[in-house]
Order: sequence, then structure tokens, then C-alpha cells
Amino acid sequence: MQNINEILEAIDSYIGGASWFVFILLGTGLFFTLYLKFPQIRYFRHAIRILSGKYDKASDKGDATHFQALATALSGTVGTGNIAGVALAIHLGGPSALFWMIVTAFLGMTTKFVEVSLSHKYRETAADGSISGGPMYYMKNKLNMKWLAAIFAAATILSSFGTGNMPQINSISNSVYSTFGIEHWITGLVLAIILGFVIIGGINRIVKVTDKLVPGMALIYLIGVLGVIIFNWQNIIPSIEAIFGGVVNGSAATGGFLGASFAFAFNRGVNRGLFSNEAGQGSAPIAHAAAKAHEPISEGMVAILEPFIDTIIICSLTGLALVSSGVWNEKHENEFQYASMKVLSKVYHSDNKEDAKTLHLYSTNQQKLPLFTGSLKVINGIIQNKLTILHSRSIAENVVVKKEGKLFNGIIPIKKGDFQDRSCKIRGKSLLSSAPLTIAAFKRSYFGHYGEYIITIGLLLFAFSTSIAWSYYGGRAVTYLFGVKYVIWYRAIYVIGFFVASFTDTTIIWTFSGIAIAFMTLPNLFGILMLRKDMKTTLDKYWIEFKKENPDA
Repeated sequence: MQNINEILEAIDSYIGGASWFVFILLGTGLFFTLYLKFPQIRYFRHAIRILSGKYDKASDKGDATHFQALATALSGTVGTGNIAGVALAIHLGGPSALFWMIVTAFLGMTTKFVEVSLSHKYRETAADGSISGGPMYYMKNKLNMKWLAAIFAAATILSSFGTGNMPQINSISNSVYSTFGIEHWITGLVLAIILGFVIIGGINRIVKVTDKLVPGMALIYLIGVLGVIIFNWQNIIPSIEAIFGGVVNGSAATGGFLGASFAFAFNRGVNRGLFSNEAGQGSAPIAHAAAKAHEPISEGMVAILEPFIDTIIICSLTGLALVSSGVWNEKHENEFQYASMKVLSKVYHSDNKEDAKTLHLYSTNQQKLPLFTGSLKVINGIIQNKLTILHSRSIAENVVVKKEGKLFNGIIPIKKGDFQDRSCKIRGKSLLSSAPLTIAAFKRSYFGHYGEYIITIGLLLFAFSTSIAWSYYGGRAVTYLFGVKYVIWYRAIYVIGFFVASFTDTTIIWTFSGIAIAFMTLPNLFGILMLRKDMKTTLDKYWIEFKKENPDA
């Protein structure tokens, strides 16, 4: 597993984890924001009116209402990214990473407006009578680049696993195990069966499920997250200062957190922002293509609301809860994951300035350290060697090794810092990341230890609805490439992958996710930039027609 993760990390460092990808993503959003004169601000109120159905016509074609399309798209974005993704961003880049998530969302409101409008404009009717849309259709029908459309569709299938499938169930199973002690594979099996029943019904059953789940789960989560923030009200101002204070210089080392440079916080914040709201990824246009509308711009305006709800509201509240509760830089008792561990050959202390600086450079990939190779001697569960174990980017403390529920006695072989025998369970104190970190924050609220039930149930609803939505996205891509009859086979593989990911190492899941998202995003950004004039013309035409039909608006 460690070798697989290292290969994936190497690939990710050249794509999603590279600075050029981040600049292309933000640059595209900034370009359209200026080119279209800040549509995320100017058209925000109009978007709400469209969502309410004020301008609907009986002759509008589509399989879903504006609200159902928005709910389906939100169910694809409001998920693990809002709970585990924000926690991961802050864990990696510190509080200032949240600032870059918000910036990504603000610019992403325009990006999503453009990609949804263009995809809706060039949608088609599939062989089974359903509406098919998405970036692959404007690539084929307008750009006449069938090869690019095929690449995007293939990337969508890959990303359906990397975005909507594997990270979602992995976070659910981790959260359920942490809260209720239920084994990961059991959670995965039960939810995989339920998922199979839902997605076989196609878009009609999907929208009926998601437009009920999304409002309910958002309300539950909102109550929970406000309970954390208000309970820790005295830390709100210092938390805001930490979020915005480290924007230029990065987040300083504090507590168990080893610090993060500006570049690292910037990169992680933008990447997690993209995972959260998917603006530019090209996924939401597939859901919005099914919406009933007589022209494309109105649906694009509805899509403006997605990054605002998903990231600017929900992610910001989650981030504020994490920072104000103080759990983000504290070490907590937890079970270690092997892919997140490294055994260093020397003893380091975080309270030593030189050691702290060295570990900071190592944790942000700026310096290499000598890794331990040899045998760990363990007596009554305690490692006897003089060395340092890093877990979750922090120095592990109070490490205990168990096997089959008993304290371990024996030898564990280590090669280049990695455990070669992984039959033991290792526990200790370290920083938390992803869903377990958010769970820890929710315990420091008015709800006390019941807070973890709120986050676990909320995560289950959030992430499961995301998996449902992404099965639809992947199915549309399969329809484009191979035809409707092959969708059933894709859904079967999707359900199997969902089950397997429930007990796969979390670090590997998230690394693969970053690669899959980047592969899908790049061709879509290229496509919408190529169609910038088409977008401008379509928008101008919309307002001319709208003013004719609604002179008093």
C-alpha cells in the first residue's frame, strides 16, 4: 500500500498537486469574472428568482426542475469535501488554507456559471429519451473536438470513483467506526447494497432522493456546526485572525502542527476548494443538463449558487468550527494508518527549535530526512528503539502496538521508514485529519459527546448523496462513449468499488482523488476558454430576450 501511495503521490505532484494546475484553475475563474463583469455578484439575486420557478414555461424541456437539478448537483458537491475535505485542508495547510478555499469558491461561481450554460446549450436527447449533457457535448457539437470529448468522458468515469465514490464511503466508514465501532467492511457492504438499489433507478429516482436529502442534511449540519462555533465564541476573533493572518506568510507551527508555507497552504486550499465545490471540474453541468429550461443561461445562473452554498457558507462554517474548537493542532488518541506513518532514524522533539524547523521542512516536502531501516523491538506493546514515528504529519506520542487485541511482543521489520509487517494495530496520540478531526471538533460544543453522532449521521447523508449523484455523472459519460446499454455494467463496477474503498487506506484514497479531479478538470477548462466568445454572445442574447418578455423585471 505504501508503494502504491508513493507512486500516486509522484503522479499527483506533477498534476493536481503542482502549482501550474492551481494557477490555471484560479486563472480561468478570474478571467471569466473580469470578462463577464463579475456575474457572481451581478446575477446572484436573479439566480434566486430563477430557482424559485418565477420564469419557468410549460414548454421547457428536461427531466428535472431547476431546484431538483441544483439539489442533485449540490448532493454531488456537498459531501466529504465539506466535512473531511476542509479538515484535511486545515490539517495540511493550517487555518490560512481555508482562505484559499473561499477565494476558489468566489471565482468558481463564475466558472460554474460558464460551464453549466455552455453544457446546457449543447445538450442532446439520448437513445432512451433522457437528456444527456455535459462538457463532452459542447466539445463535440461546438468545438468539433471529438477526441477531447472522449478524453473528458473517460476522465469523468475515472473521477466518478476518485470524487464521488471512494473518498465518500471511506470517510463514512471511518466515521462510523470511530463513533460506533462498526467494522469498515460492514458499513461498506450495507451502503453498497442501498446504493445499488438507488442508482439502478436512473435520474428520476436520483432526483427524488437528492431533493429530499439535501435540505434535511444541510439543516442538521448547520445546527451542529453553529453549536460548535457559539460554544467556543471566545475563540471566534482569534480564529478569524489565524485564517486571514497567515495568508501571506503561511500558517506558523503551533501545538502539534509543524507549520505550513504560503505555497503549501495556497496549493492545499485551492485543491480542497476544487474538491468541495467542483467548479471547473465539469461535473455539475451533467446534472444541470437535465433541468427544464428553454434556454441555457438561466440554468447557468442557478449554478452560481452552488459554490456559494457549498464552500463560502458550509465550508467556512466548518473551518471556523475546527479552528475555534482548537482541535486542529492538538494530538488525539487514534489508530494509526500505515500509509500516513514514517519511521525516522533519529529522535526529534517538536519543542526543540532546530528539530521543529527540520520537521516543518520535511512535512512540506522541502527537505528529506534519514529514514529507519531495520527491526523494531517491541516489548509489551512498547517500542524499545530510540527513534521518531511520524503519523499524520506530527510526532506520534504514547505509541502502543497490539496484535489480535493483545499487547505485542516481538520484532517488526522496517524498510526505508515503512512497516513491512502490517498485521499489528498501532495506536497513540497524533494530529487528526479528515472526518475524525471534524468529529473531535463537534464534541467541543453544546452537544458534548453527542456531537460525534451529528457529524457521523451528517457525513453519512452528505457523502452517500454525493455517491448517488456521481454515479449519474459517470453513467452519462459511459452513455456518451459506449451507449446506454453499458451503463448497467458501469453501475455494477461502481457499487463494487464503493464497497472496496470502505476498507482501503485513507491516504491512498485522497491521493488518487487529487489525480482523478485534475484529469477531468483540465480538458473542461480548455474547452470553456475556447468558447469564451460563444458564452458572451449567448449571455447578451439572453438579456435581450429576457427584457422583451419581462419589461417590468
